Amino acid sequence: MKNVWHACLAFVVTGSILSAQEALPPPVQVEVKQGESIQAALDKLPESGGIVRIAPGNFEIFEPLVVRTAETRIEGSGASTHIINKNEEEQPAIHIRPDAYAEDKKARLWRIQADNFRVSGNEKSGHGIFAQGIQEIFLHGVSIDHHGGHGIFLDFCFEDPRIADCILTYNKESGVHLVGNHDIVVDANHFEENNDALTCLDGFNLTFNGNNIDDHLRHGVVIENTYGSVVTGNMIEECAGTAIILDRDCYGITLSSNVIAHDLGGGIDMRDAWGCAISANTFTIIHKFGVRVSKDSGRLTITGNNFSNSYHGEGLMKRKEQHENEWQIDSGEGVLLESTENNVINGNVFSGMDAHAVLATGTSTGNSITDNIVTDYGRREAVENPIAVPADGGNQVKDNLVSKPAKPVPAGPAKP
Repeated sequence: MKNVWHACLAFVVTGSILSAQEALPPPVQVEVKQGESIQAALDKLPESGGIVRIAPGNFEIFEPLVVRTAETRIEGSGASTHIINKNEEEQPAIHIRPDAYAEDKKARLWRIQADNFRVSGNEKSGHGIFAQGIQEIFLHGVSIDHHGGHGIFLDFCFEDPRIADCILTYNKESGVHLVGNHDIVVDANHFEENNDALTCLDGFNLTFNGNNIDDHLRHGVVIENTYGSVVTGNMIEECAGTAIILDRDCYGITLSSNVIAHDLGGGIDMRDAWGCAISANTFTIIHKFGVRVSKDSGRLTITGNNFSNSYHGEGLMKRKEQHENEWQIDSGEGVLLESTENNVINGNVFSGMDAHAVLATGTSTGNSITDNIVTDYGRREAVENPIAVPADGGNQVKDNLVSKPAKPVPAGPAKP
């Protein structure tokens, strides 16, 4: 009887959905040529949606293009389709939202896509693409640059947002800014010289894989109040700040197989993160710290990573020991433990370290540091023991292979 009831209920629900869909006019296709209005084309779409195809050309706008229908796709003709936001009152170029969203934060639209065009702004404009309350949004192959806000801002696009194969450059805030999203995919994008590359706040299940991050004015990846996520296979180079930051009750996150190179503000900063894995990453020419574990973080595994400077064999380095330009200075940093507990640091290689490979400060306890290799350490600061972790407090330090303290760097201008 129960199965019969479920079957009847499914028929009633499915039937009502189908009836509602059948009552709508069919989706349509609208073409936009040079000199025509994109907004007028969007307004022609019925409630059932459709596709707006935009021809090559420059399309100047002075107020946001508003997408308000579900099941909608906006498709350009590559970078030759250029939407130029001339607004100087912090308004976005494209605003995707239900009409009722301002009054009803639970209002939703489903399955909106944008693909294959460029949208640029100016330092007084707002975000490039601003989406609110969109389920299963898909942004692909879009070039987004020079906006005064974020390149892409997804605000409670809760179900399965996807951002792939986009290029996000020279935006004053984050390349991608995510708030309140779930089951997120951000893959194979290029981020260049935004403030931060990615900020993910108050969400869960982020997949951030195969992206290239270069030359950012502040940080690379910032994740806060998020769990159950993976950051893997990314190139994160030359951030003026820190490559990856986890903060505000993060837990259950894997940071693996990333190349973290030449970042002035540190490699991975675990400000408030628990039960996370940091493995198989390459930290090269990192300043300040390779991995920092604060007093508000713990129960981490830091395994199988390589921490190094720019040494490339035969006593040679690619970077300078002293230079007036901080970007040209060689550096190597390891793991910093700040009054934290119950962490494993195992099977890493530390070479060319400015000072320590592992340094514990405060009352760090219950940490296991085993089976690591340390060589060429103390290059800028003479250290007696490159693994400076007290044996008391329940710390375990054993079976590490330590050799060859470094020849000190000659006196000269101080490293920044």
